[in-house]
Amino acid sequence: MKPIEIRTVDVVQYLKPLREGGSLPGLVKADDEFLYVIKFRGAGQGKKALIAELIGGELARAIGLHVPEIVFMNLDDTFSKTEPDEEIQDLLKFSVGLNLGLHFLSGAIVYDPLVSIADPMTASKVVLLDSMISNIDRTAKNTNLLNWHKELWLIDHGSSFYFHHNWATWETHLSRTFPAIKDHVLLERATKLEEAATEIENRIDPATIAEIVSKIPEEWLNSETDTLSPDAIRAAYIQFLETRLSQLNLLVKEAKNAR
Repeated sequence: MKPIEIRTVDVVQYLKPLREGGSLPGLVKADDEFLYVIKFRGAGQGKKALIAELIGGELARAIGLHVPEIVFMNLDDTFSKTEPDEEIQDLLKFSVGLNLGLHFLSGAIVYDPLVSIADPMTASKVVLLDSMISNIDRTAKNTNLLNWHKELWLIDHGSSFYFHHNWATWETHLSRTFPAIKDHVLLERATKLEEAATEIENRIDPATIAEIVSKIPEEWLNSETDTLSPDAIRAAYIQFLETRLSQLNLLVKEAKNAR
């Protein structure tokens, strides 16, 4: 497989908060002159949301879906000192260090299930991806999809892998499927689930999963509240995803029944 390369950039300008996101992501400019949507380590779900964003986004890319480039973003302590809004000031202060960014898609339109386009194969792959990563946040109320240049783009996987908020019980999730798929915004259009499952199996293998999980920065895995070591956490993500991959036929059946 082709090695995954994730660039690291420095934030040079904080432009504005994007208040439509529950965790107050922001629009920033980096030292490479590009604009990014930054997801802050100091936001509500903390570093775990960044891990979910990284794994979910790179898995989506691996199966041929469109995801904005993901980068690591260094944020220094100067931005909080010049920010007048106290809420954002605190967010910037608690996010000093390594954060995560997605390339800003200028002119992109939020996906509207009533008028936007999503072909059956793409819809089916998105549904199965979200079943694999337990993404509870791709509903009609909050699609986390964009239309850009007449293509469907995936954003915001931070609510995925919700088992990682309690490592004491994570193994109980290995035998579960994903009933919440019944609320998926693309489920009605996902009419090629078997074909999508075959393509996912052809594109994703244990080496791909291990490569993606290896990109999680060590500092995102260190937490005083976690009961597992960083190495054990990486192994847990790998085991969970390998199990999900082996259960694709069950996820297909569940999604078809829900549809």
